[in-house]
Amino acid sequence: MTGFFAQELVPSGETFQIRNIFDAGPWAEAQIPKDWSVRVNRFWIDYTPDGNIDQFYSDLSVLDQAGGEVERKTIHVNEPLRYRGVTLYQADWGIAAVQVKLNNSPVLQLPMQPLETNGPRFWGTWVPTKPDLSEGVTLLARDLQGSVLLYGNDGQLVGTVRSGLATEVNGVKLTLVDVIGSTGLQIKADPGIPLVYTGFGLLMVGVIMSYVSHSQVWALAQDGILYVGGRTNRAQVAFERELLALLNELPQSQAVSRG
Repeated sequence: MTGFFAQELVPSGETFQIRNIFDAGPWAEAQIPKDWSVRVNRFWIDYTPDGNIDQFYSDLSVLDQAGGEVERKTIHVNEPLRYRGVTLYQADWGIAAVQVKLNNSPVLQLPMQPLETNGPRFWGTWVPTKPDLSEGVTLLARDLQGSVLLYGNDGQLVGTVRSGLATEVNGVKLTLVDVIGSTGLQIKADPGIPLVYTGFGLLMVGVIMSYVSHSQVWALAQDGILYVGGRTNRAQVAFERELLALLNELPQSQAVSRG
């Protein structure tokens, strides 16, 4: 009733507040944080020797309203950041932008967009190589290992370039400065979880206790006669045998057994 679920895709180096909420309880407004934000200090991916993703990480800082850091943690899959009842999980990743230089120009940061493909994921952008935009080159990237494919206007591959290196296309020296990743975060708050787990724990205790036998025995001596009675919640036949065995051990006297 008071929880919410959100997702954010944030480029490395950016600061965000939780806004992209797609599921929330009717009383969740008070739980959504408004007095603190999160900065993605750095996002990176570790790759296996054969080029597959091993793990991806986000170095996150929680900032107060004045911009001061109040919490910091590097998260990865199954290792979230928890702050004031809100949990941030590492869930996905993407490529946000590419930084390039054309000849001796300043560093240009161009956003990259995901492409619709039936196979591996690719992100792309277009870089003009002439001031009148009559010529350009398409940059495609599929990971953060720093390698980018270059395609001409005719759709033909014209080369590849890695971060920190340069290549010549359409008579222009194109330098790939960096490929900037973005982290995909799942953000969740559910104040009712302790209550749910407490109830579940009590239910399990009750189930276990239902398999434990509980027996009661009463005895009343009156007018020289001993009256014995008892009851049990389980194993009634075994309890009856137990009770009869107990009576047989009593001194020889007149006794009446009542089940």
